[in-house]
Amino acid sequence: MGNDVLLVLVVVTALAFDFTNGFHDTGNAMATSIATGALGPRTAVALSGALNLVGAFLSLSVAATIASGLVDTKLVTLTVVFAGLAGGIIWNLLTWFFGIPSSSSHALIGGVVGATLAAAGGSAVKWHGLIQKVVIPAVLSPVIAGLVAATGTYLLYRISRKVTDGVRSKGFRIGQIGSASMVSLAHGTNDAQKTMGIITLALIANGTLVAGASAPFWVILTCAIAIAAGTYLGGWRVIRTLGKGLVEIESPQGMAAESSSAAIVLLSSHFGYSLSTTHVATGSILGTGIGKKGAEVRWGVAGRMATAWLFTLPAAGLVGAGSYALAAVIGGDAGVIVVFALLVAVALTIWLRSRKNAVSHDNVNDEWTGTVVPPVPATV
Repeated sequence: MGNDVLLVLVVVTALAFDFTNGFHDTGNAMATSIATGALGPRTAVALSGALNLVGAFLSLSVAATIASGLVDTKLVTLTVVFAGLAGGIIWNLLTWFFGIPSSSSHALIGGVVGATLAAAGGSAVKWHGLIQKVVIPAVLSPVIAGLVAATGTYLLYRISRKVTDGVRSKGFRIGQIGSASMVSLAHGTNDAQKTMGIITLALIANGTLVAGASAPFWVILTCAIAIAAGTYLGGWRVIRTLGKGLVEIESPQGMAAESSSAAIVLLSSHFGYSLSTTHVATGSILGTGIGKKGAEVRWGVAGRMATAWLFTLPAAGLVGAGSYALAAVIGGDAGVIVVFALLVAVALTIWLRSRKNAVSHDNVNDEWTGTVVPPVPATV
């Protein structure tokens, strides 16, 4: 298999990851607006997809971090990049199946770092960059988002205390359209760039681009389209967990959560931090439960999500390392082909299994009963 053919395979796999990123993270922007009725489910995902497309063109700081700030590009091969993407895709699909809002960003980074370790050892990983621009933001972002959202929620209820519940709900539902749109735009500026960075890394590894080069326009365009398409598909299982599983959300809380998430993600994109929009959105939603007196917060669900977050980097890393090792053991063209075939088979199996207990726009807003999949209504 020539390098150009392998490069095409890596680009296709990267765009497939971008697609899974889109439907996995739709809930970060639109779950609360769907839960409060500010936007219909179909309208919400269409609006989010369009704004993700626009947001992908607004900044390249995060793409630069992914392309050159985490691993030594001189020691990375196309097979390493491919294996890392495999790790990210598998983790994304597994967490989506169980309705767990985990970090697509960390799945991608974990997969690439794991494959790099298997191929070139610890010296090929820029540990300082990984800690400074990935791990520390991962720890701090949900806490900061929660505090901002809790404060915002308290202030919104305080300011509108003399307004009737009906007027308040209607007014804030209108406001949610704007705040949710900002989250989608922010998501495009941050998450779409991660795949841009990976494809740029592959182009550098192939010798097509020089080290330190920026993402070409065709990379920006294809990544923008892939994440927008995935967003429009609608990750209904994750949307349900964020919208119904954490907090019983009213429209003032939804607006506070979305405003907090948008501000933090946009700020991180400006500074080139590869932030998890999932961590930010989850922290914001939990913060609204803290900020509203008497609100029910389901800490058990939050705890399961936090556990998944802890495992994201190492689990995706193990899959990435295993994918590289398998390709290396088989060797040559056959090794990459076998890993690609296994990736397609696993992805197809997860998708087919999800169809047996589907969550869609029709039941995403059903009352939470402790599970991602709502019970089937009894027939008379």
